[in-house]
Amino acid sequence: MIVERKELTLLEKTYLPGIAQGIRITTKHFIDTVTGRRKVTMQYPEEKWTVPDGYRGAPYLVKDQEGRTKCVSCQLCEFICPPKAIKITPPGPSVNSALGGVEKCPEDFEINMLRCIFCGMCQEVCPEEAIFLMRDYSLTGESREEMIYHKDKLLTLGGTHQDAIQKWKKKESEAQAQAPFH
Repeated sequence: MIVERKELTLLEKTYLPGIAQGIRITTKHFIDTVTGRRKVTMQYPEEKWTVPDGYRGAPYLVKDQEGRTKCVSCQLCEFICPPKAIKITPPGPSVNSALGGVEKCPEDFEINMLRCIFCGMCQEVCPEEAIFLMRDYSLTGESREEMIYHKDKLLTLGGTHQDAIQKWKKKESEAQAQAPFH
């Protein structure tokens, strides 16, 4: 398909209409800034942006109401992560007997924030709702090692997530009910 170009007028060939429009827009912005009708500069970090709903920030791990790690080392987030920013070290065959064999907390869980693209696939795939994207946008560090967040830092930043369903209490009570009487 060939598109026919309209012939430019003499005035358009001199670029004067484009220059006049640019000067008009610049003058309008200048007047808005000088009169205070429009704020241009934000005093960061005292003032911060309000992030909209659905904003995908950095991924963090969360704890349940009793302070336990919700992650059970299923490794789905590690497998689905497009840039391979997540690395989980499972606990191995040993299970925490204090919890009645219900929970397999990861030995280590690290997210390389330099590689993370904040896509949110880790949050979507997590069956335990153990990983959430928070609303922060200012991730800083003085070295590459500081930008690799390990399990303790991820849990600290993620905090506690209040669940309506407390599945571990249910599992522990079932385990106790099935235990033979002495």
